[in-house]
Amino acid sequence: MTAALETSERLRRWRLALGSEAEGCCGGLGGDDTRMDAALAGLYGGGPGAGGGRLGRSAGLGSSAPTVARWLGDIREFFPTTVVQLMQQDAIERLNLKQLLLEPELLESVEADVHLVGTLLSLNKLMPEETKETARTVVRKVVDELEAQLAQGFRAAVSGALNRAARTNRPRPRDIDWNRTIRANLKNYQPEYRSVVPERLIGYARAARAVKRDVVLAIDQSGSMAASVVYASLFGAVLASMRALKTSLVVFDTEVVDLTPELADPVDVLFGTQLGGGTDINRAIAYSQSLITRPTDSIFVLISDLYEGGVRAEMLRRVAQMTAAGVQVIVLLALSDEGAPSYDRQNAAALAALGVPAFACTPDRFGPLMAAAIERRDLSQFAGEEV
Repeated sequence: MTAALETSERLRRWRLALGSEAEGCCGGLGGDDTRMDAALAGLYGGGPGAGGGRLGRSAGLGSSAPTVARWLGDIREFFPTTVVQLMQQDAIERLNLKQLLLEPELLESVEADVHLVGTLLSLNKLMPEETKETARTVVRKVVDELEAQLAQGFRAAVSGALNRAARTNRPRPRDIDWNRTIRANLKNYQPEYRSVVPERLIGYARAARAVKRDVVLAIDQSGSMAASVVYASLFGAVLASMRALKTSLVVFDTEVVDLTPELADPVDVLFGTQLGGGTDINRAIAYSQSLITRPTDSIFVLISDLYEGGVRAEMLRRVAQMTAAGVQVIVLLALSDEGAPSYDRQNAAALAALGVPAFACTPDRFGPLMAAAIERRDLSQFAGEEV
């Protein structure tokens, strides 16, 4: 590209970023750039009621579904999917478009992602009947896409851990793990025969139908945890499908709802939640304790930002009771790709003092984390990977 073309392209981009007031120094726009500029101006306007934004922006999306639908079509035409999803989220937050998402025609034209699912779930109780089926279709699409991306690797990690946890020193011949057996008996190597004498056999117990671990997921459904609720519901459904695990899932705000009967379908789980409201972690832990009957074979996963509205001292006492009884307790501040979350640092420090570090986890690392918990390995490495 020549220097003149590079300069022209640079000015064009600055003009799109800064808006119409930069036209004097950056030049005008033509063709599709005019429509792209209008799409940006509609969202990032600086005029009254537009929520602030870039210099020179003064338009808005208005309040009609047709206007918003046209704007959604334009941004899909000019920007990649990831940018479209970000702009949609900005539009919902900056221009208060939540009410328009209750219209089926508009909902069908939205680019679905985890954040949109969170918004729809927060509007669940307000949706008219004619919108609910469309909303379920949108949520189903996102869940199916996430399942295709994450479920196979997650299932493999957990299944592998369950198999390793079932090792025995008296395996049947076909169940011998020869690699581990050889490593365990290298001291018995016979040079003259170039062989290892396997005094101790290591293999897998054939107890595939036995329940090896009980897993209780407790998910904070306050508004800030929306993405975590989506991912946890998906992973909960995968865990529930594995016969070697007994999986329970509860969601909570100031009340606790047991959604275990809905675990066959993560979409049903999601529509059983109600994002928003207060938080009573102590109450949720108390209910979760009642589900645990085999402490040394149980894993309790609390997914919460730890902003406690209940009795803090009781919450910490219950966690201490669980760990003392042998329960593997995991506290995730977030289960999402959103980066370092906002959380109650005082409560996180108090949990760490009890030997329960609180950390964030990205969805792709949740499988290895659960595998380590099943095998009762040290989880501190995951705390060091905090997002």
